[in-house]
Amino acid sequence: MKYTSSQVRFVAFDNSLDAWVPEVWAAESLAILEENMVIGNLVYREFSNQVQDYGDTVNSRRPSEYVAKRKGANDDVTVQASAATNVAVVLNQHIHTSFIIKDSEQSLSFEDLIRVHIKPAAQSIARKIDKILMGQVYQFLGNSVGQLEGLAVANVKRRLLELGQKMDENKCYEDGRNLIVTPGTKTDILELDLFNAANTIGDNGTALRKASLGELLNFNVLMAQNAPSVLAAAFTLNADELSADEAAGQTVLSLDSGAVAPVCSYVTIEGDLQPMRVVAVNVNDITVNRALRTAVLAAASDLNVVTMGEVDLAGHTGVSAYPAGYDKEIKVDGTGIPHVGQLVSFGTAGAPNVIKAGEYSIIDVTISGGAYYIELDRGLDVELVNNDVVGYGPAGAYNFAFHRDALAMVVRPLAPPKPGAGAVSGIADYNNLAMRVTISYEGRGQGHLVTLDVLFGTKVLDTNLGAAFLA
Repeated sequence: MKYTSSQVRFVAFDNSLDAWVPEVWAAESLAILEENMVIGNLVYREFSNQVQDYGDTVNSRRPSEYVAKRKGANDDVTVQASAATNVAVVLNQHIHTSFIIKDSEQSLSFEDLIRVHIKPAAQSIARKIDKILMGQVYQFLGNSVGQLEGLAVANVKRRLLELGQKMDENKCYEDGRNLIVTPGTKTDILELDLFNAANTIGDNGTALRKASLGELLNFNVLMAQNAPSVLAAAFTLNADELSADEAAGQTVLSLDSGAVAPVCSYVTIEGDLQPMRVVAVNVNDITVNRALRTAVLAAASDLNVVTMGEVDLAGHTGVSAYPAGYDKEIKVDGTGIPHVGQLVSFGTAGAPNVIKAGEYSIIDVTISGGAYYIELDRGLDVELVNNDVVGYGPAGAYNFAFHRDALAMVVRPLAPPKPGAGAVSGIADYNNLAMRVTISYEGRGQGHLVTLDVLFGTKVLDTNLGAAFLA
């Protein structure tokens, strides 16, 4: 998509006619960003032209919910209060990509600059945004359908029907339902006979060559490479661990040995296979944060306990604290190995240890000198300290079904640099997105430092309008 000057609002600070016009860079970057996002184009996006800073709080709106009333011929209508609710969203996602264009590259045409620099930079921001938004699937695990590592061609249609039923029961709007799947889930779905008929997907098959797989069973189905999918997670198998049969709806499970599942560990149990976080242990009884969805028999109740890690703040050079709101890398160690896309949470060290608020998605993992550094989908809900335990989620695919109004992405433009600061900047906004490009000269690198950045916040608006499709 190319934006014209009538479509994009520019804030210009230099008006030369060569390839180095920052507002043109901003418009081109914005176009590439929107073209390369998947979920970022499907959630509720809210925007205003008011310049904001990182950490500011803005108010979005949760849609109203009304109940239809009956009236007689002579009755007055029943007037209901407008129930639209303000939702506070913190602008705590400042995503940027910076690079140096060497002096020797200054003669490149704008087309070459797009290919070599602008496009890959904007694509990196699109990937980051999609990882952050896809990571919100873990906020919808209370509405999970399916079983981890349990999807196959034989049951995929049935599971999709169950997913639709779950959303029907939650009164999710029928129109506008999206399902974003992992590459592995996509493979199983494409085996369905439903996809062998062009009239079923309604576009003569062209969508099969793109992220969109078409419409299936009332879902607009798309594949995203950044959808959370963990191929392997270390775990301990405890065979037939339940000491008694447990009914659906239970959150307290009686085990042969409560010591096998420490507080803050994630477990799955045969027959249910959803991720459950252990929040308390009382001798041989464990309490989990999500109820069993089906009855489980003691004679067929293998319990998988995912290996945990530890926060290694003391070993994080140059970092002295992980306070609430911290959104940079967190150093972890221990026997557990983190994976991109993995569910993760934290608890206090020692005995008895206590869970800490928040369940997150790991959106990036950096390995340096044999140590692991993880980055989360958002800032910490509470402070972490050295040796806090790290609970990693189980392996599997976490596909995300949602209506647009389930999740908000609130975008605001960033301020340009002050005049005389030695930098030129351009801001473009269109279709509830905004991109800033800033160019300055970097003497040490002997070239121009270019930064593309976006400021936004995310917020779950209504958990009833989304669900996790486990596979």
